[in-house]
Amino acid sequence: MKKKSKQDMVIAIRPIDALYARLGDKVKENVSLAPYTSARIGGPADIFITADTSAELARIVKLLWKHEMPFALLGGGSNVLVSDKGVRGVVVMNRAKAVKFHIGDQPSVTVESGVVFSNLANRCASKGLSGLEWAATVPGTIGGAVYGNAGAFGGNMSGNLISTELLTENGKETLTVEQMGYVYRTSVLKRGELKAVVLSAELALKNSTKEEVTVKIQQFSAHRKATQPPGASMGSMFKNPNGDYAGKLIEAAGLKGARIGNAEISPLHGNFFINHANTKAEDIRALIQLAQKTVKEKLGVALELEVELIGEW
Repeated sequence: MKKKSKQDMVIAIRPIDALYARLGDKVKENVSLAPYTSARIGGPADIFITADTSAELARIVKLLWKHEMPFALLGGGSNVLVSDKGVRGVVVMNRAKAVKFHIGDQPSVTVESGVVFSNLANRCASKGLSGLEWAATVPGTIGGAVYGNAGAFGGNMSGNLISTELLTENGKETLTVEQMGYVYRTSVLKRGELKAVVLSAELALKNSTKEEVTVKIQQFSAHRKATQPPGASMGSMFKNPNGDYAGKLIEAAGLKGARIGNAEISPLHGNFFINHANTKAEDIRALIQLAQKTVKEKLGVALELEVELIGEW
């Protein structure tokens, strides 16, 4: 019997074995993703890895790229709909949460991409730093906000971002806000023009008082509570068309309160789809298709998803 060469043995090593060898017990298999999404919906990931720092995130992503293993990145789990069948391949959970404030005449904050945006806005308020009040009710993380140009109440990421550190296949790169190609709810990253993972970002702030910033946050929070539904959802389902509002169009099409299974188009706001416990991703997707078809037929407007579909559909 011919003895295997070292080269044959290297080829025989599975990519997942390489992950275990480098990352040890950080690697989990067959993990349900529902608890990690704001909608509480989704099947299992074949492989699930948590990154606790931006350096660790970079190390994990480099390893996955090296072994050509496809992966999805999760932060706060908003703005995504994970399929009932789950994700074939790897899901990386970003828990990189370091924060560093730069105090002075032109204050700023440098944050790792796993920082929850609403928490950051409140931390700024506690230091009397303004500029991120609009983000106090925005679900998700800094990484997702940089990626999708998140915004609310007249503010958005393009108005605050100074620069972002990315991991590309060439290594770490820093892009200025101008280089991010921001337009409404998208960027060079979301459009797929640049293959990269957000590691951290520096955001511009302004000096103010704790009281002034807190009052503004309370006003925004009260407005959001009055106009957007509680419960498990993905956030805004569709992008607002030019000069109009997706929620208003869905309401005009007579779809507020429409249900499929335990999924419902909110009676309070038509652009929010609610999970009323044990909802299937397929039911949410069916409601998405119903909304798109009905609004197109009745009002002649094509609704474009803001939420991204992840997994095996």
